[in-house]
Amino acid sequence: MLAGFGVLLLLVPLPAAGELPDLAARMGPLAPVAAVTVGAVLLVALVPRTFVTLAAGALFGPLVGGGYALGAALLAAALGFAVGRLLGREFVADRVRGRLARLDHWFARQSVVGVITVRLLPIAGFGLVSYGYGTTGARLLPYLVGSVVASAPTAFGYAAVGASVTSPGDVNWYAAAPAALGLVASAVLIHRWWRAERRLRRTPA
Repeated sequence: MLAGFGVLLLLVPLPAAGELPDLAARMGPLAPVAAVTVGAVLLVALVPRTFVTLAAGALFGPLVGGGYALGAALLAAALGFAVGRLLGREFVADRVRGRLARLDHWFARQSVVGVITVRLLPIAGFGLVSYGYGTTGARLLPYLVGSVVASAPTAFGYAAVGASVTSPGDVNWYAAAPAALGLVASAVLIHRWWRAERRLRRTPA
């Protein structure tokens, strides 16, 4: 699929950056459906979410594009989870032992914060993490909520960066969202880990 996209980029005439918002306007009422659906399909096909979000920002602007990118992330998270649960959960549940079994139980007990933690860690792409979650005992609702919360800062931040391609003279402060909120999230996670470690040390063996 990625190779096909590469060939298309070489053969199909591409519009200028300033023409991208006009292309989105010509889609009319189908624009939201097309943006969310196509974005979700690309994410499930393991296309990096950064690319999808930048494209959404260039086509629809920082706020609307960020909203569409976030909708695509939610749909892709649900689709990837469903595929992983359908095709891989039974296989994993029958074979995990020892530490892997404890890890599977940890995923099953995860809250929204736990999902956010995993989503923020640079361990794999968005689509691959979605497939992996489906193979564990994770609950659907905390998984979806955590996926959306973790995706929101970069959705609007990278959409602002994409929008700046079509209007390079404008300064959009949404572009600072990933860095600013990422620092806040990191501080919160470190604090929670430190408190958990202190509780473990005070607990009798």
